[in-house]
Amino acid sequence: MADDIAEQDGIEEDVLDSRRMEAISEAVATEDSGRLASLLAPLHAADIADLLEQIGRSERRDLLRLWPDGIDGDILSELDEGIREEIIDSLAPDVLADAVRELDTDDVVDILEDLEEADQDRILGALEAEDRVAVQQALSYPDYSAGRLMQREVVVAPVGWNVGQAIDYMRSTEGLPDQFYHVILVDDGMKPQGYVTLGRVLSSRRDVLLKDIEEESFRTIEATEPEADVAYIFNQYHLISCPVVDENDRLVGAITIDDAMNVLDEEHEEDMLRMAGVGDEASLSDTIFEAAKGRAVWLFVNLLTAILASSVIAEFTDSINKLVALAVLMPIVASMGGNAGTQTMTVAVRALATRDLTAQNAFRVIRREAAVGAINGLVFGMLMAIIAGWWFGLPMLSLVIGIAMVLTLISAAAGGILIPMGLQKLGVDPALASGPFVTTVTDVVGFFAFLELASWILL
Repeated sequence: MADDIAEQDGIEEDVLDSRRMEAISEAVATEDSGRLASLLAPLHAADIADLLEQIGRSERRDLLRLWPDGIDGDILSELDEGIREEIIDSLAPDVLADAVRELDTDDVVDILEDLEEADQDRILGALEAEDRVAVQQALSYPDYSAGRLMQREVVVAPVGWNVGQAIDYMRSTEGLPDQFYHVILVDDGMKPQGYVTLGRVLSSRRDVLLKDIEEESFRTIEATEPEADVAYIFNQYHLISCPVVDENDRLVGAITIDDAMNVLDEEHEEDMLRMAGVGDEASLSDTIFEAAKGRAVWLFVNLLTAILASSVIAEFTDSINKLVALAVLMPIVASMGGNAGTQTMTVAVRALATRDLTAQNAFRVIRREAAVGAINGLVFGMLMAIIAGWWFGLPMLSLVIGIAMVLTLISAAAGGILIPMGLQKLGVDPALASGPFVTTVTDVVGFFAFLELASWILL
């Protein structure tokens, strides 16, 4: 049926393109539930989540009403947090129960931790007793920790087993995870001793001991470890899964690479949003008030820092009145300094996040960035000196803006790396707070250098 509709409308079978979007909107508008279900059926859960996030609240409500049994756990886990809560509130209890029962515990925890208590209770009530206890235990761990990120479903084998025993166990046991990469070897106290990849299990003889083919990459992660550190460990040591242990080193779950990479992606996205001053949870699904509120705080900070920079200009009002060319050239100095500072700050914030910038190499990196600023300052200072000389016919003005450009770009480079490092030292997220302070430093130094040199040399 879905294939027939796709052929009739000229729609690719399993792609969420503009034609399918238009067809879905038309089906919703005409309340054609059969056609809507056929259009949605071939789509991946992530595509359906994207669709629900892109359409308006009213159309989303109508779509869910016409497609009441279509929402499953995979779609819920892919949804943006704000939209997810809205959709959960609209689902019938039996539909919600069926949806969450399909998910591994880590996905259920991911859905629950951002919901109101009443919605959490609804979902927990839909789970079987064993799964409910597992989810509640995961929720007892700190926010953004490995315990929240892990899945409880793991495949374990006694450390003394051979390949044949492990294969027979996996074939005869129900309820194994849908996806797993390792068989974790444990001792009598459920403490992990190593792990073996499925590939090694399947390619080895039945009489081979599991401990003889275990991976050298084996390590464990404590349940209270911050998830950002977990993602770093996965990325740094090229892990595909890792056992999670409690304070007594007993196995409590495992984290897989897809969850670790999601954390890396979220960290990267948060850094980008914070550097732009729009909040670390900004989304296109936010209401107008939520979006305005999220951006207002750092706009206010930026206003205060802009006033500080303007106060420097106010000190040189007489000089500007005597030589109007200064007012013409000031924005050029500020713009070049701001861009140079932003470039260095972006590199520094990312290097701090990936732990490439440390106390051990900080001096070398600062020296390098200052040298880069000096070289660019000389190049663009000379270029701007030529332009200013031709523009205003004042040779000494060329000297002033050339020197000011060099000083500004050096200070921008230094500020762009020292400010993020200083903020991190103070326990403040560099991605969140660096921007306004770097801009202020470059503006203050740029304006002061340019106007002070002009007052001294020209007036």
